[in-house]
Order: sequence, then structure tokens, then C-alpha cells
Amino acid sequence: MVVPTGIGCAIGGYAGDALPSARLLAAASGCLITHPNVMNGASLYWKDPRIHYVEGYGLDRFAAGDWALRCVRQQRIGLLLDADLEPELRQRHLQVADGCRATLGIEIGPVVTSDVPLGVHLGLGQSGASWGTLERPDALLRAGERLKANGATAIAVVGRFPDDQGSEALEAYRHGSGVDAMAGAEAVISHLLVRHLQIPCAHAPALSALPLDPQLDPRAAGEELGYTFLACVLVGLSQAPTLVQRSAANSGDLVAADLGVLVVPEGSLGGEAALACLERRVPVISVANPSVLEVTSIALGVGSEVLQAGSYAEAAGLVLALREGVALSALMRPISALKELE
Repeated sequence: MVVPTGIGCAIGGYAGDALPSARLLAAASGCLITHPNVMNGASLYWKDPRIHYVEGYGLDRFAAGDWALRCVRQQRIGLLLDADLEPELRQRHLQVADGCRATLGIEIGPVVTSDVPLGVHLGLGQSGASWGTLERPDALLRAGERLKANGATAIAVVGRFPDDQGSEALEAYRHGSGVDAMAGAEAVISHLLVRHLQIPCAHAPALSALPLDPQLDPRAAGEELGYTFLACVLVGLSQAPTLVQRSAANSGDLVAADLGVLVVPEGSLGGEAALACLERRVPVISVANPSVLEVTSIALGVGSEVLQAGSYAEAAGLVLALREGVALSALMRPISALKELE
């Protein structure tokens, strides 16, 4: 299940609001691979042994057949803190990590602060999708290398993101419209680390607390329960699959050949995972889930190769039919009679 980040999807455009759909697809498939944008609900999260938490770059490499996924009982999560964090905000995130250790039994440590501020900047592309840049990607990689060298098998990053309280974009987002302005920059951070280190990584933005808004959209509510997005990241990474080269895969590892179907928003078929599945003839289900992108099956000229679903509930039914070997044509009406070849 892929829901690209930072494109304003009606489902999946907020922190964790695609989780109910993921739970349904996990039940229908018996094994769901998805990424932090789907699973991260800020202070809220959901554990399901049928759901595998794989960062987006790693998921693309898996779908393309380059990497395999190895299930583990526990990851040791290194915590990477941005040097730009104010003392109080830094302490709050350390307390979240300690809370997850004491309450949830997650193994966390070591902790490393970047040698200079990462310098996160946010922006919007012409399409309306969010993106971002780092002034010091070298500092991010050095800190990640240090964590891995000291025993971390996964990395949670806390970057200091710009506060934009009072902006029109933030107000629109809190009230249910617009695009998550932070998502593009978050993807830059996690993609860079996963590509460089080939271990599970995910990002939690650090921000000042927002004032109470009685008119808050329910999809934004999970993001405003506390000071941090870190708890869901630590839970997700705690049992995230280890990323291994396909050539080093064992018999029990998940590989691209095991992939039965891809579920993706209808306007987001231009991503690497979707294109890889289309090329390898893996069934693709395109779900009606509006966003700022319009890379549809029609636009790509593959309309006849993609299954259409009006909702994630309908997509779950298609997944279940594929899993059970039920011909999809038998579920539709009318059913045309068989004709002998001339």
C-alpha cells in the first residue's frame, strides 16, 4: 500500500489518517507492506504483525527487486537529534524516547546530536506538492553513520522544522484542506539516510506547540495531542524489517516476487514502486483518493492494465478476491457468455 507523502491525498494526507485503510488491507491480504506516511499518527499508532513498516525509498527498492525484507523481532533504534533543537524541545523528545522504553519496551539508543544544525527549509512545487531542502545533508549523514557504527540497526530522526503559526497554509491544513507542508522535507531526510545506510529510518518533525483550535478537522487532531511526532516513529521502527540486498536474501525473506498486488491512489501511478509493478505485471489497484497529482492510468496509457476501486473498502474486496483466486469477472454484472475462437 502506497500513499505518496506531501500531495494532499484525501486519505493519507494527514498524520495517520490512512491507518484504518491499512488495517483493512492487512486483514484482506494477510501481509501488508507500507510506509511511514501511512502508519505514522503522531502520538497515535497501531501495531499489527501483518503490517511491515518500510520507509519509502526502501519500499521502492523492494518493489524494483533490488532489496529484500527480513522480518526481525526487535530493532535497536538510534535517535538522531538536530543541533537546532531548543533545550526544552530536545528534552521533551528525549522524554518521549524514555517513555517508549519504559512503557512499550522498545530498545532505543545510542543518541547522537548532529554537529551542526540540519537547516530544514520547506517549499511547494508548481503542482502544489510539498518539498524541502537541507542546508547540511552532510551533517545528517555523519550523525547517521555514527549511530550505525555504535550499534543502531534503525534510526529515528528529529529535525527542527520551521514554525509557520498563523500562516494561511497552516490554517487551511488544520481545517481540512491543503497539503502537509512538512511532508516533502521529511521524505528528503528519510530517503537520504536509507539510501546511504541501507537500514530502516523514519523522521519526526520538531515544532512548537500550536494554540488550541476548536474548529480543528478530525484528520488533524492526532497531530495536536502533544509536543511530538516521535512516539509513532519509534513504534514503527521497533520491528521494521531489515533491508538486505536481493543477492543476500534468505529463503524466509520477502522479495519482489512475493508481491501479489499494489494499492495506490489513482493520481499517483508515476511513483517508482507503481511503475516497477506495472512493468513486472504485478496487479495494480488504483483507488479513488484525490490529491494534487493527476498521474492516472489513462494519462500513462495503461488504463486496461489497472484495476479501479472507488474506495479502500472496495480495494480490500479486490485484494481478497485475488488472494482467494476468485475471478474478478465473476463478481461483475452482466457476465458475457464464452465464445469459441474462430
